[in-house]
Amino acid sequence: MAGGITDTGELYSPYVGLVYMFNLIVGTGALTMPKAFATAGWLVSLVLLMFLGFMSYMTTTFVVEAMAAANAQLRWKRMEKRKDDEDEDSSSGVSDSEVLLQDGYERAETRPILSVQRRGSANIFEITERVEMGQMASMFFNKVGVNLFYFCIIIYLYGDLAIYAAAVPVSLMQVTCSVTGNHSCSVGDGTKYNDTDKCWGPIRRIDAYRLYLAAFTLLLGPFTFFNVQKTKYLQIMTSLMRWIAFILMIILALIRIGRGQAEGHPSMAQLSGIRNLFGVCVYSFMCQHSLPSLITPISKKKHVNKLVLLDYVLILAFYSLLSFTAIYCFRNDTLMDMYTLNFTNCEIISVAFIRYFLGLFPVFTISTNFPIIAVTLRNNWKTLFHREGGTYPWVVDRIVFPAITLIPPVLVAFCTHDLESLVGITGAYAGNGIQYLIPAFLAYCSRKDTQLVFGSGTVNKHLSPFRHSFWIVFVLIWGFSCFVFVTANIVLSESKL
Repeated sequence: MAGGITDTGELYSPYVGLVYMFNLIVGTGALTMPKAFATAGWLVSLVLLMFLGFMSYMTTTFVVEAMAAANAQLRWKRMEKRKDDEDEDSSSGVSDSEVLLQDGYERAETRPILSVQRRGSANIFEITERVEMGQMASMFFNKVGVNLFYFCIIIYLYGDLAIYAAAVPVSLMQVTCSVTGNHSCSVGDGTKYNDTDKCWGPIRRIDAYRLYLAAFTLLLGPFTFFNVQKTKYLQIMTSLMRWIAFILMIILALIRIGRGQAEGHPSMAQLSGIRNLFGVCVYSFMCQHSLPSLITPISKKKHVNKLVLLDYVLILAFYSLLSFTAIYCFRNDTLMDMYTLNFTNCEIISVAFIRYFLGLFPVFTISTNFPIIAVTLRNNWKTLFHREGGTYPWVVDRIVFPAITLIPPVLVAFCTHDLESLVGITGAYAGNGIQYLIPAFLAYCSRKDTQLVFGSGTVNKHLSPFRHSFWIVFVLIWGFSCFVFVTANIVLSESKL
């Protein structure tokens, strides 16, 4: 839950952590990237993708640095408390023999902070406790900053749920309407269907979409009212399906290009598509809010920044390969919002099982993640309004919070199933705050607090490679500029209509 300190869990090697981070980042956003690439042009897309990947890596190192600073402050507070307790024990007549029973490590931790620093302050910054971003915000931000953090992450999670709630019914509508209609192999052939076109008899496509949305809400919505946890085996299954699906799409596109059947002729640049591309890329590099869960269990963190850099290079290469094979294999006007649907066409793949597997791939993977995101959002709402020592009435705790979590994204999905726009807006606004602004402020505030508590000579062993204050200012200027650019672009686009 965001905003609390939880158990670290079972430790794993740095390379296992690298795989987990890759699986986390490469998700739903990647399926909307090929369409965004085609809309913005290949050169603009590649340059923006590389730049945003670099920016995301930088802010990831900021979050890791803040995690180390938070761990140090928690240790310092415990050391101070132990010292106070020891003083109280001494004044109340506790014998010296009882104090000597403590082991060497515990005695060292109860020494004054300056004594620990003389022995080597590096250990105090070891990341051993999982401190979520909400907890870091509470430690380093003032009350306004904490509320803005929760506002930003709540909006982002709402956007996530709306994307998930729309993606599953869209995939089911596209596949089942094609199967039952007279165009069973024409989903990905570029044929444009209106929402008012027939699906089953008198049932229109939009009606089928909303029926699936209702079924999706009724089946998965109740999980919002309970506590659910992502199991190890569920994670393995969804990760395996994700890898199979992405590799299949790349191979099928390469085969089609190799046979000379490619139809794509992407342009170099189209400025009108940059807004959506920006949001999609930000969304597709999003991992900052989950870094405490990923980084803390890594057994050896000495070279964690280098491993994260390697992960980003691999992800950048993967995104580029997926998107370039897509835009050269398919015409711009045939690329679907959900890229998997391009492979439900019989001309692309004749094996029915593979067509249905790729067409329904988002249904399987997204359905398993929806309850997890919903519970996370519900818990963030509870944390935002929680007051020390207070409790919620049963109706508020079990009915109101789950309801305000579930209803808004379902309403958004009911009104629109434009996945590219949903991903673009979520990434451009809330994603911008979580990926750029919050990590930059965390780095700045944690550095100030570290100097105040431990002295200006203390060095955080997990200090970001981008340690100069210039980089923090650069990220903040970039983040605020993106808000202005995206908003202006939306306003200008609407005024032309």
